[in-house]
Amino acid sequence: MGRVGPDLPKRAWMSYLVLARKWRPRRFAELVGQEHVVRALSNALETGKVHHAFLFTGTRGVGKTTIARIFAKSLNCERGAGAEPCGECGACQDIDAGRYVDLLEIDAASNTGVDDVRELIDNAQYMPARGRTKVYLIDEVHMLSKSAFNALLKTLEEPPSHVKFLLATTDPQKLPVTVLSRCLQFNLRRLELGQIGGQMTRILAAEGIAAEPGAIDLLARAADGSLRDGLSLLDQAIAYTGGQLGEAAVTAMLGTVDRGQVDGLLEALAAGDGAALMQRVEAMASFSPDFGHVLEDLAVALHRIQLEQLVPGASGEALAPALAAVAASQPPELVQLWYQMAVSGRRDLGIAPSPRVGFEMSLLRMLAFRPAGEGGGARPGPVVSTEAPPSRASGSRTAPPMPSFADPPRPEPPRHEPAPPAPAAAPTRSGARLASAEDWLDLVADAGLRGPVRELAAHCAFCAYADGVLSLSLPDSFDHLRSDSLLRQLAAALAPHLGAEPKLRFEAARAAAGETLHDRTQRQRGERQAGAEADFLSDPVVAQLVKQGATLVPDSIRPLDDH
Repeated sequence: MGRVGPDLPKRAWMSYLVLARKWRPRRFAELVGQEHVVRALSNALETGKVHHAFLFTGTRGVGKTTIARIFAKSLNCERGAGAEPCGECGACQDIDAGRYVDLLEIDAASNTGVDDVRELIDNAQYMPARGRTKVYLIDEVHMLSKSAFNALLKTLEEPPSHVKFLLATTDPQKLPVTVLSRCLQFNLRRLELGQIGGQMTRILAAEGIAAEPGAIDLLARAADGSLRDGLSLLDQAIAYTGGQLGEAAVTAMLGTVDRGQVDGLLEALAAGDGAALMQRVEAMASFSPDFGHVLEDLAVALHRIQLEQLVPGASGEALAPALAAVAASQPPELVQLWYQMAVSGRRDLGIAPSPRVGFEMSLLRMLAFRPAGEGGGARPGPVVSTEAPPSRASGSRTAPPMPSFADPPRPEPPRHEPAPPAPAAAPTRSGARLASAEDWLDLVADAGLRGPVRELAAHCAFCAYADGVLSLSLPDSFDHLRSDSLLRQLAAALAPHLGAEPKLRFEAARAAAGETLHDRTQRQRGERQAGAEADFLSDPVVAQLVKQGATLVPDSIRPLDDH
């Protein structure tokens, strides 16, 4: 028999204890994310009003068994019962080691029958062998048979004074109401990303293992609310990386894609660039990712974008530049629509011809549809070519209306139809009338612009229009909207109103520039809000209430037309 390695004896790796067991909490103060349960149990122990049956519910790996063991230590600590077991006496150490004779841990998944329960009931009549209290921990209690539940009911309702029942389950819906009514029920929460990541950081610091913050964040997300799952993944990552947890290595281990690739997908969607979108999918496919996880990451990014749009600062962290650009350029209703498509696309991957096909169709759906808004229903994405095929130049047909995404029928394949001929009538607006900022605002409002093009026009201030050159001013914070594609689309959309396609020129932002459509919309909204508050406060009843000491809750008044 030789050695296991050049320097590592056999006993060294055989004695290794996994992180989930090594760092299992041994006191209530060490528990993460279950403060509501700890508070209730601590108060019961301190006051001596301890119920005889407790039911702990929650997903796997959130602390159900751990809480039960700490509770058993609190009841049987040799230095006295209380919320803070000493952790040093024989009873505490034996419970931590899993060899305490008066703590009976029963796996209901493998002891489901009525005979097993009858044996438990018969044993419960005897006094504890060492401690003050005999504790029965029944894990996955929902697996007991109906007859086993019936046999347990009487003892569960009126157990001997020296017996406490601790029941744990991941599926409380399967428990009979008669059992639920006999227990104090505590629902253990799924842990948040920050709680899991913080615990990983503390453990790695104690173990002397270096890790990049991005790697910890990836592992915390993959844990899916379970600290035990997170620590198991952490063990795997340590083994995979050799003790140097880099973000790239953890990404490869988990089979996920880096955030930059997801940001690139959103950038291509925001620009309406189908070719760039497919190029990014092709590059991503070379890593053989889990496309379900990619859609999940896409949904997470869209959630952060929506938070920044509607509740700035709520996420507590700044958006990446790419996501910030999408948040600034895309209307909130479109982001909401993309989120729904990402979620539904992830759900439909299992019935798609292949995961990649399902993933691509989800992205193409985002590219094709727009939410129903001021001009009607959804519309297809950007048109690649406005010229009709030569072979069909002699005839034209009116394109059928696009269906609303709220009730989407099966989409028809795109038809390369010639564009309807422009009306022979004179343009609705001449260049001579585009002489002021007000003319520009009316033009943008009436032009029927949608999506990124509308966002570009809404943030442009009018400077001048002469000799076919339209001079505009755009703040530096929205300079990302000034792409060649969007400029071409804007010029084409203005052509029917100006009589010809204008040449767009951008000047440096200055105070003398006119008001933008976005500024006017915000100003009008503020005026409506101020008017609504003034009307409300002028009401005699409200005025009397204010005199009596009533106060107005800020932001609680909305104009009737504010939807």
